[in-house]
Amino acid sequence: MKNHKHILLLIAILLLSICNSSAQASATNPKNEFRAVWIATVVNIDWPKTSTDNVAKQKADYIEILDTYKKLNYNAVIVQIRSVGDAFYPTKLAPWSRFLTGKEGQAPKPYFDTLAWMIAETHARGFEFHAWLNPYRATMDYNTSLLSPEHDYFKHSEWMIKYGGKYYYNPALPEVQNHLLKVVEEVVQNYDIDAIHFDDYFYPYRIKGELFDDTASFAQYGNGMSIADWRRSNVNTFVKEVSVSIKNIKPWVQFGISPFGVWRNKSVDPRGSETEAGQTNYDDLFADPLAWMENKWIDYLVPQLYWSMDHPKASYSKLLRWWSENSTNTAIYIGNGTYKINTDSDKRWNNPNEIPNQIDITRSYKNVQGNAFFSAKSFLNRNQSVTKLLLENQYKYPALPNVVPNLIRKVAEVPTVNSIAKNAISSRFNVTYPLNSSVRYVMIYGPTTQTVLDINDPSQIIDKIAFNDKKEALEVVIPSYKLDKSNTCAVTFIDFYGNESEATLVNFTL
Repeated sequence: MKNHKHILLLIAILLLSICNSSAQASATNPKNEFRAVWIATVVNIDWPKTSTDNVAKQKADYIEILDTYKKLNYNAVIVQIRSVGDAFYPTKLAPWSRFLTGKEGQAPKPYFDTLAWMIAETHARGFEFHAWLNPYRATMDYNTSLLSPEHDYFKHSEWMIKYGGKYYYNPALPEVQNHLLKVVEEVVQNYDIDAIHFDDYFYPYRIKGELFDDTASFAQYGNGMSIADWRRSNVNTFVKEVSVSIKNIKPWVQFGISPFGVWRNKSVDPRGSETEAGQTNYDDLFADPLAWMENKWIDYLVPQLYWSMDHPKASYSKLLRWWSENSTNTAIYIGNGTYKINTDSDKRWNNPNEIPNQIDITRSYKNVQGNAFFSAKSFLNRNQSVTKLLLENQYKYPALPNVVPNLIRKVAEVPTVNSIAKNAISSRFNVTYPLNSSVRYVMIYGPTTQTVLDINDPSQIIDKIAFNDKKEALEVVIPSYKLDKSNTCAVTFIDFYGNESEATLVNFTL
């Protein structure tokens, strides 16, 4: 009897050990996690590499970015489509960007709808496409001779405020807010995007000795408020209007903002973070992310924590904890400054483990669901010691973006599979588009040798395939090496909200 009990105890310990290792594996490589990279187009930071590149090179370079980050198991791109009152798509509301064609107002030659093409290529690789707009910045400098006659600087000079070497749209003017809202609405209506994304530029960063001269607007619209509260109110009104408008047009399109990393310093507000930031969202940019979350105006926030883990004035670790503790109603992802690797005065960035460690500590906060990295060129044939660490550890397996909290819903239908076949080279089958559901992707899962099929195990993700045409069946071809010796795989749908259906099993021995 004693031996029998001893054996049962050993079995229980062994089972507990297996469960713990499975849980640890899941925490180390989660199946659902936002992994994004910013692709900046302003002054050709990431893409196009130069404004004079021909269309063929531009396309090849964009695909290189996608393919690089696909291999690194990322799942979203945040692409700047409006940076200085311009556009990377055809519109009557703004001229073509000079960062795309070399001359503002000039269309690509040969002509193509750049944004539609980028979205199609992005979705074809299983990425979300977040359309990044900078609403308030009108120019990069005072050289207005570079601007098209169709630029708002010429069409509506009364909208502009000259400040710090640039022109800005005046956020206080109702006609400016209406115009910028139309810009957003047009993109949402005309393009198959997954999100609208704003960055940290609301009111411009303060410059010592310079005045952002909105005194006339304040006199007209201030309504008894302090100028700081009034400016925050202007930003809040615009954020709210954008949010309501997006959801009225396409409820599945997300609205995300990546604010500066510090809301307020604790020295001026007990609710603030343990930081000594020279400028803050609330007091200098007149942006209040806490209000946006509380009012459910946004789907996600990506605070830009572009500092090292132990930075003395703005520690990544302390700010991560602050954002986690102060989040509500909203998905939180963290913005990481990969552009600083091996290039910053803070020598902590010379350690190839800085970014991997930042991801690890981010994952320790359950209400923070991923990361975004600025910017794309950081890992494009650069910093290979870091990408090697990520691919071997934190990003070893693919992941699906989290469903944003207020977009969670049930996918009613499961995939219908037919024309199943298998030979020495591949396994294949067709998936028909569902009759009563709108879906974007088909997910394929398969077990490795002697492993039980488990769609919650990211190591079993074989592919994420986009539906291009609702009428045609999607042919799925799986190379033999991906299924190894298994005769079974699982298939699910991903809808436009990012929700996943229940699985259909495919047996290749039938």
